[in-house]
Amino acid sequence: MARPARFLLLGAFAALALAALLGGAWLVASPPRIETAEASLPLPPEPPRFAEGPEADRCFALLRTDAEAAQAFARDWEAQGGADGAQHCAALALLARGDIERAAEQLEALARRSGAGKAARAAVFAQAAQAWLMAAEPARAFAATTLALSLTPDDVELLIDRAAALGTMERFGEAVADLDRALASDPGRPDALVFRAAAWRNLDRAEPARRDVEQALALDPGNAEALLERGILRQLAGDTEGARMDWERAIEIAPHSAAADLAFQNLALNEAGPAAR
Repeated sequence: MARPARFLLLGAFAALALAALLGGAWLVASPPRIETAEASLPLPPEPPRFAEGPEADRCFALLRTDAEAAQAFARDWEAQGGADGAQHCAALALLARGDIERAAEQLEALARRSGAGKAARAAVFAQAAQAWLMAAEPARAFAATTLALSLTPDDVELLIDRAAALGTMERFGEAVADLDRALASDPGRPDALVFRAAAWRNLDRAEPARRDVEQALALDPGNAEALLERGILRQLAGDTEGARMDWERAIEIAPHSAAADLAFQNLALNEAGPAAR
């Protein structure tokens, strides 16, 4: 029987899933940190493009200000021969308007059929994967990141993305394997260390989990997800006061984040006592 605390004390993978549901999953390189509960357009800072030129500039600019206008512009652009570039912008407009599953399907289909280079196709598969996470479809997110990794197998961001999808499916051993590869290439990644700590914890491997979370905090002392995880590890070790301090610090650092929301929940469980946990 699994320990109840594993599922009630909520950490980094739960924060990822919650942030995705709130529209904050487009931070490819780190565990999501949303600034408001009502997140604005869930678009990456610099979307990869299948086209350049004034039409592409206009369509991608509209995505940030008026998704409906971007969708209309993309439709006209495609009719005039915009091809992959127009279809990409149209899919992101669907995402920005909240039609997440259709956006994910269109992004994935575009990445499959496009004649663009491997890096561009992999980036759009990654966008599809993050849209699938927003749609609470981690298995499809895993499939999309696997397709992306078939194109760019050593991409650290994609390895972390796939590990995140695996973690939300509770496939923690496989998540560790992907994170090992990512950290072998780039050991200074607090996000990967936090995810691996969460995976180790769920595999009942407290010591490597503690090492990873302490290393993440050494690299980034203000990492709310790392504080969330360390608080869980302290609680499981019987250090209730240390857990409370970490969770309160996570809330102070990032009060409107998914990590803060879960820290609040964990504090409530802590106050309720062992029976609630």
